[in-house]
Amino acid sequence: MTDVEQIRLDPDPYEPFRLSQGFRVGDLVIVSGQAAIDQDGHIVGVGDFDAQAEQVFRNLTRVLEAAGSGLDRVVKVTIYLTDMGNFPKIVELRGKWFTAPYPADTIVEVSSLALPGLEIEIEAIAVTG
Repeated sequence: MTDVEQIRLDPDPYEPFRLSQGFRVGDLVIVSGQAAIDQDGHIVGVGDFDAQAEQVFRNLTRVLEAAGSGLDRVVKVTIYLTDMGNFPKIVELRGKWFTAPYPADTIVEVSSLALPGLEIEIEAIAVTG
């Protein structure tokens, strides 16, 4: 049987929501959706998509590193936006935070995210090693 290990952060801003940051399953890393929430559990950049996107990618990086992976090992992302008008910014962000070959990607517009004021959330699948 493949080993399953919960990815833990300290502090973990998602702990109050009773969910895991993600899991490492063998060499596979599955990361929960990362939103613009700082380490203290506060929303970053309300009304500022760019600030939120930066925080989301920093959070994603932090969880991946805690799992022994990194952005360069991401093979799939799902990006949730509350406004598809930000799609051109996503293309720029992929070029800033990822390198070729770029991850497989799904982008979905949603009417809202978990907390009022959030504009972007990204979940990822990566590998280690």
